[in-house]
Amino acid sequence: MKNILEIIGNTPIVKLQKIVPRGCGEIYLKLEAYNPTGSKKDRMALAMIEGAEKRGDLKKGMTVVEYSGGSTGAGLAFVCSLKGYRFRLITADVFGKEKISLMNSLGADLEVIKSRDGKITKELINKMINRAKEISKEPNTFFTNQLDNEDVIKGFVPLGEEILDQINGSIDAVCDTVGTAGTLMGIAKAFKNANSNSKIIAVEPSSSPILSKGIKGSHNVEGVGLGFIPKIYDSKLVYDVITIEESIARQTSRDLALKEGVFCGTSSGMNVAAAIQISQKLGPKSRVVAIACDTGLKYLSEGLFDKKN
Repeated sequence: MKNILEIIGNTPIVKLQKIVPRGCGEIYLKLEAYNPTGSKKDRMALAMIEGAEKRGDLKKGMTVVEYSGGSTGAGLAFVCSLKGYRFRLITADVFGKEKISLMNSLGADLEVIKSRDGKITKELINKMINRAKEISKEPNTFFTNQLDNEDVIKGFVPLGEEILDQINGSIDAVCDTVGTAGTLMGIAKAFKNANSNSKIIAVEPSSSPILSKGIKGSHNVEGVGLGFIPKIYDSKLVYDVITIEESIARQTSRDLALKEGVFCGTSSGMNVAAAIQISQKLGPKSRVVAIACDTGLKYLSEGLFDKKN
């Protein structure tokens, strides 16, 4: 290995043992916390920066700007620091303190927008986006623009290829929550290239079912359910959309930590809850893969793992 950027990807996959109810088939979990900053977003951060470099859009001495709730920002701060770019990040006070501290520690110049009610809403995300666009007009500044950047998909194609390589035999379905939609689209592309018939299933919070019902709402599942359909989301590649209650996602995250030894965040719990539902529908011989997006260490201050009375 020449440098730490080369260890992005090739994350392990595990078969869940103890939280899978009767009637389910096999459920596998791809552990993206094994990436350098602890999330799957390192993949897309590297793809966006190197894609821009190859096109000549990003050159030595320039500044990179993006909006993020944490994981994408951490990934970009990490990559930009190693490559020598200044990184300016727009975030908001609704996101975990650990995420904001991590982005700061990795060298991001942070600007934190205050929310109205402590919830993730379309209006708050739009404020973050508009501020990033404003900064992008400054000289020698490149806006990675994650929601409109096709390089995001390219960054996640290897994730799909890894899943296909790691699981011998057929895979009936793969599910993931939708933020930028890059992960799901990258997996879908990899599976399509491999002529796989696996069902690609999107997951979203029940309180903000924009993909399934066209309804925007508020929630506290960081990184997903932005209140609008991302530009790179292609519904033709998606077999179905499943909604999961946030409370169920949070309980599933706690169950994963206590019963499976898998320490991950709320969106990962949502993915596993969805995978269980999918598997129950498909039957005891099915194989379903879910994505564990990041590490639970990013969610300690928000109380995700607090013991309930």
